[in-house]
Amino acid sequence: MDNKNYHNPNDDKQPKMPKFNMNWVYILSIAALLILFITGGGNALGSSAGYSKDATYTKFKEYVAKGYAQNVIINKNESTLKMYVKPKYIRDVFNMSAQQVGTAPYVNVEFGSVDEVEKYLSAELKAGKITDFSYDNKSDSALMNILIQLSPFLLLIVLWILIFRRWGANSGGGGVFSVGKSKAKMYEKGNEIGVTFKDVAGQEGAKQEIKEIVDFLKNPKKYTDLGGKIPKGALLVGPPGTGKTLLAKAVAGEAGVPFFSMSGSDFVEMFVGVGASRVRDTFQRAKEKAPSIIFIDEIDAIGRARSKNPAMGGNDERENTLNALLTEMDGFGTNSGVIILAATNRVDMLDKALLRAGRFDRQINVDLPDLNERKAIFQVHLKPVKIDNSVDIDLLARQTPGFSGADIANVCNEAALIAARHNKSSVSKQDFLDAVDRIIGGLEKKTKVMTAAEKRTIALHEAGHATISWFCQYANPLVKVSIVPRGRALGAAWYLPEERQISTKEEMLDEMCSLLGGRAAEELFTGHISTGAMNDLERATKSAYGMIAFAGMGDRLPNICYYNNQEYQFQRPYSETTAHIMDEEVLKMINEQYDRAKKILLEHQKGHNELAELLIQKEVIMAEDVEKIFGKRPWISRSQEIMEDEQPKIEDMPDEVKQAEAEYQKKKGLENKDDNSDSDDADTNE
Repeated sequence: MDNKNYHNPNDDKQPKMPKFNMNWVYILSIAALLILFITGGGNALGSSAGYSKDATYTKFKEYVAKGYAQNVIINKNESTLKMYVKPKYIRDVFNMSAQQVGTAPYVNVEFGSVDEVEKYLSAELKAGKITDFSYDNKSDSALMNILIQLSPFLLLIVLWILIFRRWGANSGGGGVFSVGKSKAKMYEKGNEIGVTFKDVAGQEGAKQEIKEIVDFLKNPKKYTDLGGKIPKGALLVGPPGTGKTLLAKAVAGEAGVPFFSMSGSDFVEMFVGVGASRVRDTFQRAKEKAPSIIFIDEIDAIGRARSKNPAMGGNDERENTLNALLTEMDGFGTNSGVIILAATNRVDMLDKALLRAGRFDRQINVDLPDLNERKAIFQVHLKPVKIDNSVDIDLLARQTPGFSGADIANVCNEAALIAARHNKSSVSKQDFLDAVDRIIGGLEKKTKVMTAAEKRTIALHEAGHATISWFCQYANPLVKVSIVPRGRALGAAWYLPEERQISTKEEMLDEMCSLLGGRAAEELFTGHISTGAMNDLERATKSAYGMIAFAGMGDRLPNICYYNNQEYQFQRPYSETTAHIMDEEVLKMINEQYDRAKKILLEHQKGHNELAELLIQKEVIMAEDVEKIFGKRPWISRSQEIMEDEQPKIEDMPDEVKQAEAEYQKKKGLENKDDNSDSDDADTNE
């Protein structure tokens, strides 16, 4: 069977899809019509226009004599007549009710002589037995009768065609028998998408590698002249929301070549073999438009590692689709001029054959943005937002560590909604801070009722966190402390997390001590402990186990990592004895930091209690309030240190800049001196 592709009628190297031959429908329909015509079924069926009953001529005269007849229609050509029965006599003639036989039932009678019938009916008409008789010499059409009888079947065929045509339209193909066709959306020109590299902030490393791919497509001769080969594909890897799909859109906007976009789930269908057929069709379309780009989003839907044991969750259909993709990317045939881009956030689950060189030559990491990249992303998303002069982008970037590009876009949108909710004409700094709090902690629940004792316990707990973080060198810098319930939390201490590239043991211990500060404050100053520290204990325990089992920071298990990346691993990579040692090490580490937290709190008991009382009064206190109680923190944060290093120093400036700065400082000093003298004169006059 020769199955042609609709893009190239002369190319027969296409997936062999089953074809439905409509000739069989036509043959069966004609055969049915012939059988009905030959057997006289048409005449029999033609009588189905109204309910009828055959009777002899003698019986007909008996019905007329009893007064059952209403009127009679004579057909001279066929020597038949129809006697229509009066409604009140329908049951006597047909032994059925009027609802069963319809409105105009009749008796069909054959006769011999037309003259005899006319003489008889004329006499009965004068006697009042019938109301009228007439003539109808039209002969019934056998073909029409057949069509009337077949009308339900014809209606079903029409409905069948319409349903499957609708199905085919909804599935993105040309019909139900085109399910094997590709669902990829094709963009001939980049301006159809409207996204360029200017719209992608941050991710400079990923953008550089992506730009090279665009350059490959624009100037392939520059690379092939030196004997180089254009890369087959690039895999964008990174957490959700970091901009993988946005980078692919930017490639489509910049490259100026046909761009085929589809999702991994588009290959999945209820029919067997459809996924592989769509893969082949997609690549065939891309070859015809070469040079071109194919982008597959969420490729882990079809690229998951193939199961070695079919009994353990193997999926033949998905694996066939993956095999087709592997063959098309780097099989026996050539795919010159077609570059494959793919995106996933689960690269560890992909098949190794998919990741090898020659298929995906490059893995481009699209990580969470750092401090400077977050500033750039904020600047992009703040363009359409009406902000006032109080907005500090540096502070916003510092307050959003671990936020992806999508999260930052959400912060900007949420801040605009908060400002509109309060009928403001512009978005202020406080709106952005509220938006960050809303996204991280949840909505404020000011209606939640608490007793004075509960409120004091929460205040002591949060003040404990603030105190410990203030006096631990490597703890995250404090921003504010709140006892207003948010989400599931009854109170919270807000920090500016340090984005360290590496973490030392001392830094992790300081963080653990800060986490345990709330529970320690409860025990010291209330005499009891509560469930409010569950989240703190959970985080501290996870951190301790990570330090002991993975980072090799235990005293009894130094320099050993038991990290296991194997999926469906039912056995731990260490013995029961080692597990027991881990538990002892974790318990020892947490208890040491708990005792350290209590010691710090006892040393600064007065300040801690002042902080708790202030928190009960104001409910929300800032880092400035803590600084008034404890004094300035002796250490600067890592983020502040980085930002100070990036600021240009006056010593590194040219001489002209130095001279201008000196003149400015001199002028400023003179103005301050004049202001002081004016104020002194005013005091004297008083």
